[in-house]
Amino acid sequence: MGKLLLVEDELDLSNQIRDWLQRDHHSVEVIDNGQLASDTLRVTQFDLIILDWQLPGLTGLEVCKQFRRRGGKTPVLMLTARSTVDDREQGLDSGADDYLCKPFHLKELSARVRALIRRAAGATANVLQAGPIQLEPSARRLTKDGVEVHLEPREFALLEFLMRNPNVVFNADALVTRVWETDTEISPDSVRTYIKALRKKLDQKELITTLHGLGYRLNS
Repeated sequence: MGKLLLVEDELDLSNQIRDWLQRDHHSVEVIDNGQLASDTLRVTQFDLIILDWQLPGLTGLEVCKQFRRRGGKTPVLMLTARSTVDDREQGLDSGADDYLCKPFHLKELSARVRALIRRAAGATANVLQAGPIQLEPSARRLTKDGVEVHLEPREFALLEFLMRNPNVVFNADALVTRVWETDTEISPDSVRTYIKALRKKLDQKELITTLHGLGYRLNS
C-alpha cells in the first residue's frame, strides 16, 4: 500500500513494527540512526515516515525539522515515550503530522498509517478507478468489470502507485524508487516484466502506455 521509512533504534520494537506493517502489504525500510535517516530523505522518496523521537546521530525532532526546511512534504508520524501536552506540541511544531505515544497497540499504528497515506494522496474514498479497473487498497482487491483479478504483491503495489498518479510519466528508476525497498536489486528490465504482467492479467494493453525513452504512464 505504501513505501514507508521507519526510523527506530530499539531493535525489538523496530522488528515488530516492520513485520506488522509488511503484513499490511507496506514496503518498509528500517534505519536506526537520525543522521542516516536525514541523509536518506535527501535522495529517496517515501509515502510515509515513522520517526522515533530519541535517536543516535540526530533526534527525531531535528530530522523532521531539517526535512521540512528542505521542502519535504511526506507525512511524518512521530513515536515517543513523551506524553505531556508540551511534548506533543513540540513534536507537532517540528513538522510532524501525527504523534503516537509509547507503548501503543500495533493495530492503532496501522490505522494511523493508513489515514496519513490516504490524507496525503487526497483520497476521501478508499477505491481507485481507471476505466473498467477498480482497486481497493485496504481490501487488497482488484476487479475488472466486477470480476476479481489476482495480482502478486509487487504487481499490486506497482499498479496502486500508478493508479494514484494517473497520466504522469515515470521512468523505470523512478518506479523502483517509489515502489521497491532501497536495497532491492531490481533492474529496468524487471520493471518492464512487471508492466507486461499487469497488461496481460488486466487484458488492457492501452491502460499503461510505454513512452519510449521516457517511461510508463497509466491513462485514466
